This record gives sequence, structure tokens and C-alpha cells, in this order.
Amino acid sequence: MNLTPYRQALALPGLRSLLLVSVLARIPLTATGVTLTFFVVLDLGRGYGAAGLVGAAMTVGAALGSPLLGRLVDRRGLRPVVALTTVAEAVFWASAPTLSLTVLLPAAFLAGLLALPIFSVIRQSIAALAPEDRRRPAYALDSMSVELSFMVGPALAVALATTVSARTTLWAVGAGVVASGVAFWLLNPPTRSADEPAGPQPRTPRREWLTPRMLAVLAVSGAATLVLGGTDVAVVAVLRASGEVGWTGAVLTMWAVASLVGGFAYGAVRRSFSPLALTAALSLCTIPVGLGGGHWWLLCLALIPAGALCAPTIAATSDAVSRLAPAGVRGEAMGLHGSAVTVGIALGAPLAGAVIDASLPMWGFAVTGVIGLAVTLAVLPVELRHRRETAAASDVSDAANLAPATT
Repeated sequence: MNLTPYRQALALPGLRSLLLVSVLARIPLTATGVTLTFFVVLDLGRGYGAAGLVGAAMTVGAALGSPLLGRLVDRRGLRPVVALTTVAEAVFWASAPTLSLTVLLPAAFLAGLLALPIFSVIRQSIAALAPEDRRRPAYALDSMSVELSFMVGPALAVALATTVSARTTLWAVGAGVVASGVAFWLLNPPTRSADEPAGPQPRTPRREWLTPRMLAVLAVSGAATLVLGGTDVAVVAVLRASGEVGWTGAVLTMWAVASLVGGFAYGAVRRSFSPLALTAALSLCTIPVGLGGGHWWLLCLALIPAGALCAPTIAATSDAVSRLAPAGVRGEAMGLHGSAVTVGIALGAPLAGAVIDASLPMWGFAVTGVIGLAVTLAVLPVELRHRRETAAASDVSDAANLAPATT
């Protein structure tokens, strides 16, 4: 396999340190959901429904806050936003273990609204550090780092909550989140490249960059993570129905490893892939996964094709947003991408759960996969129209270049 794209990307000044800090910074962020669930269920003595409400409140807040914080980064720079959100995170995580459910719900919403924008900032910084021809391997590395963080963060939180206490885990996760904010404030990665204008710029109207093509990319970003969120729930349901729920960790690990391998391969190849095509392929490969639910090892094998497409799909959508957004609004655009990803995950899990409750576990894979495929088909005309316009413009340019030689 050709490793030259990775060598070239990692040779870019600042990218190596950004990716290293991003892995460590994301670990506590990926542990927030399971930590809050344990606290509500074990320490507050409430049910999983109440825990889900707290998680939903934080998710809604994050979906609303991500583009707003991205817009602040565009206007004020990175450090003021990181300072504001780090202080907000410190206040929430320091006080959360002492709150009742009634107070925790609105507090979680505000914490989501002012959540540390690590995911979107990293992707914005990659666009600033990497020229367009080197962004694909850079975004592939970013997607792989996300997989690593999700493999480590929740597992550490579960281990700490079950061996010590959920309340202590809340404080530990909060300390990690605050440390991540401090690390990013110190690192202060660039949000615009050296050849892009620095400082506040004249506002670019949304109608000029929030085009049908940008909306199509955001739509498939949400569709992809809807499929992933549904797969998470469906795996547990299928294994529980077959009496093999103890193998859940092994199956999810295999899924994540397949994603890492797929992400590595995606960054190493020289050609680009449309995020629409990757989302459609991910959805198609997810639809039949439930057929392997008779045994855990069959489910592992069935998940490999879909798993191998997870990281490439997220990387491709991030890359597409970075190319479509002007430098002056890239923070807001990446914030919208983060919101689409968040909403997709938030919808996928309960949707798959409802389908499973009403039918069979295998339909959790099928229905979310069909919805993901339907979204890509719905936005396909936008991509086809763009390609026709590009081809027509290329023909006009070629004709203009040939004109002097024929006269």
C-alpha cells in the first residue's frame, strides 16, 4: 500500500501535533454520554429513560451550539471561544454530581450549547494546515483518531464507574474535558491557512455558500451517522436475542477495527470518492448485516464491509465541507457539519430501537440502512447537476483554448 500520501500529510507543519492532541482530547469527550447515563441510573436512582432525556438535552444543545460557536471562531478567533467553552465545561462538570435530575436537564442543555468544539475545530484546522491535494489523508487520519477515541473513552468510563463510582467518574471526565480545553488553548492551531486573509473579514452571505451542494453534503453526513447510531443499537439487540450479549464488546471492536483499516486505505489511495457514493455504499452494506445475527462471529464478518466504510465516509464529508466553504465562514460550516453528525447519531439509535421493539432485531440494520440510502438518492440530482455544469464549463474552457490555434 502506498504510504506516500500519509508521509506528505504528516510532514505539514503543525499537523502531527494537532492530530496527537486531538486523540487525547477526544477521549474524555467520547465518555460523556455513558458517564451521565451511569450517574442518572446508579447515583440518582432513575431509569434509563431519564438518562436518555439528559443525553438528549445535551445533544440538542450541542446541535444548536456547534454552528454558533463556529461562527464565533470565524469572527473572534479560536482562543476566546476555547476559553469560554472551557470555563463553561468546568462549571458544569464540577457541579453535575451535586445536581438533581430536575436541575441536571437544563444544565445539560446549556453544557451542550457551550460544549468545547474540539471535533469541528480540528477539522477546521486541518483545512487550514493542509492544501486541498493533501486533505484526504489528513482527514482520514482524523477519522481514525475519532475511532480510537471511541474505543478507549467509553470503555475507561465504564470501568471507572463500575469499580469506583459514577460520581467520581463525572469529576474525572470533567477534569479530562477541561484539560483538553487548556491543551487546545495552548496549542492554538490555525483556523485559516497562510495564504488566506487573517482577522475579521466582510461577512459572506449564507446564500452564497450554503448552496444546494453544501446542503447535500450535510444531509449525507447526518444520514451516515444515523446508520452508525442505528447499528450500535441493533448489534446489542441481535446478540441479546441470540443469547450472546456477552460478545457485544468483541463485535463492536471488530466493527471499529474494520473502520480503522478502511480509513487507512482511504487515505492511502490517490483518487477521491464522493461522500454521496460512500454513504450509499455504507447504507447498502448495513442493510443485510442482521442476517449474520445467528452467531456473534457471523455478525462480526457481516459488519466488516460496512465497518470499513465508516471512517472513509466521515472523512469524505469533512473534506467536502472544507472545500465548499469559504475561509471566512469555515468555522460555521464545520459547526453545521458537526450538528449534522450529532443529529444523525441522536436519531439513529432511537429509530433503530423503535423498529426493533416493533419487529425483529435484524430490521434495525435494514431500516436505518434503507433510510441512509434514501437520503443519498434524494440528494443525488444535486450532485449530478453539479457534474453536468462542471463538464459544460470544462468544454467551454477547452473550446476557448483551442480557438486561437484554429484562426
